[in-house]
Amino acid sequence: MRKGADATPVADAGGAAKFSLLPSQPDRSMLSAPWRVDAAAQVRICPYTPVQPWFLLLGEAPVVKEADVTAAHTYTVIPRIPDRLKDLIRIAKNYWWSWDPEAVDLFRRLEPRQLLWEKCYANPIRMLGLVSQERLVELTADDGFLAHMDRVAMRLSSYMQGGTWFTQTYPKSTLSVAYFCAEFGVVEGLRVYSGGLGILAGDHLKSASDLGIPLTAVGLAYRRGYFRQYLNADGWQQEEYPEADYYNLPLNLERRPDGAPITIEVEYPGRKVQAQIWRAQVGRVPLYLLDTDLPSNGPEDRTVTGYLYGGDKDVRIRQEILLGVGGVRALAALGIEPTVCHLNEGHSAFLALERVRRTMEEQGVGFPVARELVTASNVFTTHTPVPAGIDVFPPDLMDRYFSAYQRGLALNRDQFLALGRQNPADQGEPFSMAVLAIRLSSATNGVSKLHGRVSRKMWAGLWPGVPADDLPITSVTNGVHVRGWLSHDMAGLFDAYLGPHWISHPADQSVWERVDQIPDAELWRTHERRRERLVAFARRRLRMQIERRGAPPDQLEKAEEVLDPKALTIGFARRFATYKRATLLLRDLERMGRLLSDAQRPVQIMFAGKAHPRDDEGKDFIRQIIHIAQRPEFRQSIVFLEDYDIKVGRYLYQGVDVWLNTPRRPLEASGTSGMKAAVNGAINLSVLDGWWDEAYDGTNGWAIGRGEEYADANYQNQVESEALYNTLENEVVPMFYTRGRDGLPREWIRRMKNTMRTVCPTFSATRMVREYTERLYLPAGQQWDALRAEKLARARVLTAWKEQVRSHWREVQVRSVQEDSVAPLEAGSSRVIHAEIVLGALRPEDVSVTVYTGPLSAEGEILSAETFEMKVEGRQQGGAYMFGGTLRGKATGLHGFQIRILPAHEDLPNPMMMNCITWG
Repeated sequence: MRKGADATPVADAGGAAKFSLLPSQPDRSMLSAPWRVDAAAQVRICPYTPVQPWFLLLGEAPVVKEADVTAAHTYTVIPRIPDRLKDLIRIAKNYWWSWDPEAVDLFRRLEPRQLLWEKCYANPIRMLGLVSQERLVELTADDGFLAHMDRVAMRLSSYMQGGTWFTQTYPKSTLSVAYFCAEFGVVEGLRVYSGGLGILAGDHLKSASDLGIPLTAVGLAYRRGYFRQYLNADGWQQEEYPEADYYNLPLNLERRPDGAPITIEVEYPGRKVQAQIWRAQVGRVPLYLLDTDLPSNGPEDRTVTGYLYGGDKDVRIRQEILLGVGGVRALAALGIEPTVCHLNEGHSAFLALERVRRTMEEQGVGFPVARELVTASNVFTTHTPVPAGIDVFPPDLMDRYFSAYQRGLALNRDQFLALGRQNPADQGEPFSMAVLAIRLSSATNGVSKLHGRVSRKMWAGLWPGVPADDLPITSVTNGVHVRGWLSHDMAGLFDAYLGPHWISHPADQSVWERVDQIPDAELWRTHERRRERLVAFARRRLRMQIERRGAPPDQLEKAEEVLDPKALTIGFARRFATYKRATLLLRDLERMGRLLSDAQRPVQIMFAGKAHPRDDEGKDFIRQIIHIAQRPEFRQSIVFLEDYDIKVGRYLYQGVDVWLNTPRRPLEASGTSGMKAAVNGAINLSVLDGWWDEAYDGTNGWAIGRGEEYADANYQNQVESEALYNTLENEVVPMFYTRGRDGLPREWIRRMKNTMRTVCPTFSATRMVREYTERLYLPAGQQWDALRAEKLARARVLTAWKEQVRSHWREVQVRSVQEDSVAPLEAGSSRVIHAEIVLGALRPEDVSVTVYTGPLSAEGEILSAETFEMKVEGRQQGGAYMFGGTLRGKATGLHGFQIRILPAHEDLPNPMMMNCITWG
């Protein structure tokens, strides 16, 4: 259809709309008129209405194919950069610049007033497109700028080509990790993240890059991402979803040698859907993002990668099929074969099925053998401490999307659905992505020590008869990429007093012991500058917010007066889920008012955070805060910063004095915002939940309560709000305002240093990624290599052995137990234990027999158990075997022991996973 033609609908007998083309007299306004696409009718419609068509041919219009109606010839416009400045493109195309302060400063210098960088939302490609050609030519003659660019370019080359911890420590390793996640928070301009999960994933990639881990990441390219937040006049959250221009971001579209985009296909009911692959280079790590917004896909499938966490379960399952199944296929299309896949949360769990299917197809083996290989090389991280947070799909939806796929796995419906059910016999139980991930991974971990315990309790039903402490779920506590969150000012202090190793060895405790060498005055002045910048930022932001709501000029002027750059500043910023209790600090407004209005010791609070679009309770928390902040007595000291994201967070982490966290224990899996604040010298005031439960030592912050858990939420809120007020009134505020003659709060500064010394190395993402690598990735990769060798020979043997053990495990029993003495056991001494074990058709080498011992609880349960190996001593009459071992006495008190029998095989990563256990 050409411009100037009317689209007049004519109903046919089938009820569908036909369109006759009505060419009109030309009008110049049509040349600039916006055109829209009517998705239902599949035609482009121009808002121009002709006054007088010059002919009308109903039913005789030329036939226009749908492709002709909707498709357009495309081309890409890129910035024209002088040859001398070509390194700017190379630097911009690698997100390494996001954690290199000098690289960020380089892009700021492109525009004399340094305002364009903020306007471009930290997007250097867009900035290069907006800088005038005259300015670029001018920069080619600016020796200072060129020297700056050359330094950054040289440092990037050195970073990319230099030696790393991994290559030096494991020079012969064949490890190749694929890291899958539904969201990635690399930088604010790449809006494929919503909150903590994505930010953690972004920090994981940055630290993996720094360490040189051979890691590739896979996610989805959301065109509209997570929502941008704004509030109406009543303080109610509103959402908007601006569309991202992927051709104007630091991304590369992966192409074939002939220049055509590389695409992959996934199967949805009755159709195949294509996705192209974008690459974001994060230092040494490529992040591949799948994009279904292609003309070859139907409208509903083009929006699969439209919104992050949007839509119903049907949209969600399509997204997760694309992430898991499509992600594996994308890696194959790119020639990448990982030896380990890391599932960061359960959204990508379908990847395990696709890896099994591909192994069956390529190696000519059945499901059981392929499952052994894939399970051995998958690692699953759960971030959810409550069942309600797990993605589950009803059986009928699974049937719709996987009835054909399960045949490719040689499974019937019940066998397939059992992979995602805690109780496979329950026909009504939905299919859980977390259960699927746990069943098809060799290692599962929570994200803090406390969360590991919570997860073991939550998933205990998967391993009946196994004590909670022995369940096969471990923990790797989260960490943050220190350099990426540290302010430029604080980084300068670290350079001067800690030396270069804080960058190259951020997890080295000895480096952070040098924090005491930073003069108190320098540390405090640096922190005060950051607080002043935070206040200035908050005032600008607040003015923009109230201006958007149509506020009168007098309110705009008052926005310039809120907050005090010298006052004790408390920050609270996170997702506004109800369990995080954002309003706990505001339960007693009279008491809060006395704290905030003290002219001699003023306190102010900055809030930020988003509620899920469907969480009205969370939205009401925000509304309550806005209404309180609008009261005359609080207007100067409480602010809510809209649209919490990486940029807003960075200002808060780097500028507040106290970071407040008030989750309802034990519902915070980890939390990392407090870590980011701590590396900048902010002091945490938090409930002992998540990471703070293991970080708090009495000298590096404050605890709200002592780790209690309550059945009554209202009572818990009352008790912990009272504890919060007491801590603020009696400890926090007095310490901040107790100054020496030099005006320095010496005790406060001492606590700042304790915070940095204890948090920076232990809760760095460098420590976290090294721990994942050495505890989980490398063993899983070695298992992959071993089981895959010689056409999966060892995988076949392991599968057959498991079938043998499972079929005869009922025959295993403890017939008798004897001790060589019944007298009390002295601490430090030992006692010989003998056990007569019936193994039936199994052999002694098929089992592990141990003495399982520890202190007894009042209910007779063994606590904090230890195990001592028992060895076979001979065969008894009747086919039983005698095992012997030693029981050692350690701590005094009442203890108990049992004999525990588990399967044992050299290729079995965790015997608990087999659900075969016998006690006696």
